[in-house]
Amino acid sequence: MTKSKLTTFACAALMLTACGMQKEDDKVNIEKQTVKLDNRQMSPEALWAMSRISGYQASPDGRHVVFQMGYYSVAENASHQVLWIMNADGSEQHQLTTDAEGETDAQWIDNETIAFLRGGEVWKMNLDGMGRQQLSETDGQAEGFMFSPDRTKVIILKSIPFNDVIKAKPDDLPKTTGRLVTDLMYRHWDHYVESIQHPFLFSVGDGFAITPEGTDLLDGEPYECPMEPFGGIEQLAWSTDSRQIAYTCRKKTGMAYSISTDSDIYLYDVETKQTTNLCKPADYSEPAIQPTKTMKGQAVNAPENLKNLPGYDQNPKFSPDGRYVAWLSMQRNGYEADRQRLCCMDLKTGEKKFLTEQFDSNVDAFCWSDSEEALVYFIGVWHATENLYAISWKGEVKQLTNDWADWGSLQLLGDGKHLLMERHSFLAPADLYTVDPNTKAYDENFNCAKATQITNVNKEILDQLDKPTVDQRWVTTVDGKQMLYWIIQPPHFDPAKKYPTLLFCEGGPQSPVSQFWSYRWNFFIMASQGYVVIAPNRRGLPGFGQDWLEAVSGDWTGLCMSDYLTAIDDAAQNLSYVDRDHMGAVGASFGGFSVYYLAGHHEGRFKCFIAHDGAFNLEAMYTETEENWFSNWEYDDAYWNTDRTARADRTYKNSPHRFVDKWDTPILCIHGEKDYRINATQGMSAFNAARMRGIEAQLLIFPDENHWVLKPQNGILWQRTYFDWLARWLR
Repeated sequence: MTKSKLTTFACAALMLTACGMQKEDDKVNIEKQTVKLDNRQMSPEALWAMSRISGYQASPDGRHVVFQMGYYSVAENASHQVLWIMNADGSEQHQLTTDAEGETDAQWIDNETIAFLRGGEVWKMNLDGMGRQQLSETDGQAEGFMFSPDRTKVIILKSIPFNDVIKAKPDDLPKTTGRLVTDLMYRHWDHYVESIQHPFLFSVGDGFAITPEGTDLLDGEPYECPMEPFGGIEQLAWSTDSRQIAYTCRKKTGMAYSISTDSDIYLYDVETKQTTNLCKPADYSEPAIQPTKTMKGQAVNAPENLKNLPGYDQNPKFSPDGRYVAWLSMQRNGYEADRQRLCCMDLKTGEKKFLTEQFDSNVDAFCWSDSEEALVYFIGVWHATENLYAISWKGEVKQLTNDWADWGSLQLLGDGKHLLMERHSFLAPADLYTVDPNTKAYDENFNCAKATQITNVNKEILDQLDKPTVDQRWVTTVDGKQMLYWIIQPPHFDPAKKYPTLLFCEGGPQSPVSQFWSYRWNFFIMASQGYVVIAPNRRGLPGFGQDWLEAVSGDWTGLCMSDYLTAIDDAAQNLSYVDRDHMGAVGASFGGFSVYYLAGHHEGRFKCFIAHDGAFNLEAMYTETEENWFSNWEYDDAYWNTDRTARADRTYKNSPHRFVDKWDTPILCIHGEKDYRINATQGMSAFNAARMRGIEAQLLIFPDENHWVLKPQNGILWQRTYFDWLARWLR
């Protein structure tokens, strides 16, 4: 169950493509790791020795690129974030960070000056890393920043105390650990909500020095901006004339916040300090919402109210001429996995237009174009790959790359002709590329835009590894539809041999099985350990049209589960190298839920199971999870509603915990105790039930991890435990 775009239940595959650990630095001067592999086999240690690239930005003239690298040390159990620079063609790469202090969030002030975060302050330096100077004075509170185009102002993100839901400690009890909670959303993702971020506006003087006093754009408002839990500076944007700021905000708290996905784009006037909601009219009044019911049929999502954009709206960007602002928009309130479209507003006329109606999938990121042929470039998933597209004013969509890969993020270079992008796949971690949308590189099936790789940060490790192979296959489902599944085969694959085989169950439930690179659910390492991996794009995944995506909601244990079994049965029957006597099922989040359900319904197909952070008891899950909109949309109703829908009734009656009497297969349960999305009691309950049934089981519990596993030594233990369990039952 994955937080991909705004999909709540997260299998960590997508979110860990390039980012790795949270933004924290233990002030350990960790260098780029080296590893010598005698057997040319990917190992957990090799995976954690890899450098992780992120946070890249080209200079205004397009000549240079600054980017962030994360280095990880298992011995130190820590990470170190450093900054690098290179020419836009990839030449003359060198590290700018020179000591143990972490440096992050680099961006250009001008063609010769780089700003960055260090020790909770905004700093600047020259292209050669010299001339370092602290610019801000926030007592170490700066968490993100963005200079205005004219460089006279800067937005700085800071956290402020928030006591609307959790009351402040009594003055005379400063050491108490108790928290008095008065409403919902008192926890989010992995922390108690006792502070929220706000954007502050500061003036910039000579030498880009930032004045000590700033103006809170949401002064007196108890709302977060950017939005929890993953929003960052990308949720704000400067107008081209530096007179306005567009920002993303969900102006709700408590229970109203917990059941709603309604965020809006606001326009803040720097001179007048007036704020305008771009999504809704000034006299908008939200219809009453029943908090224990799905919003599918409620008035807030009635056709006449959809013009008020009641769903997720986020990540605004102004057009180069300043006339338009575009943002990512979901249509319906309460549905975090709704199709994410590109909404464009004419700031002169107020007219709004959805540009990507011809693309029946999500727009995941976009940038404005300088080309006459394209208005906007965007990336989106279709048929299990994330590729680059262009769109015209008329809404005509043109595919520009056709790659078994995931392209991520995009920025138009200063020459107006090239895009700076990231690419990763099942077989390669993230690296940077420049893409020329107007120059073709011939492919036997497709005229692709020319792409040039400009970094290869893990070449030394990758060159030592024998690589798996990847294939795909389409299969007919039980209701006569076509489903794609990926096949990842071990290095030196021999089709005459038999291989133990894993069914991979994706999270989400609406996150794609595209060509992700994960530092935990990593298909490269699974195949390198001798397993064939079958990864279905089952019901509920984006990239196959909205009908396919929405088919999972309210039917978690119906066609979705049939799709899993269809894929593994097809592989067992038609792929001669699949050892049908040695198959396992694995997955995280919704994938973990899937494993728990299959454990009671697999009819002897599997010899072992692994479930990470999975939902086990859906009745308990309804009130345990922090984002209540998710359960309402996916289940339809609270379990106590006597008028609950037939779908809700079916959902609760088919909860995995009701079928433990049919469990007969060894199972490994993994959970993090700081996981407030799916509480650790779910994994503990599943393990306890298995042992009380006399079934071989293990529980790997992490007191300090959330829905993911972020610390190096925990990551190594996760991988070792995972593969030890598989070897025990499938070898």
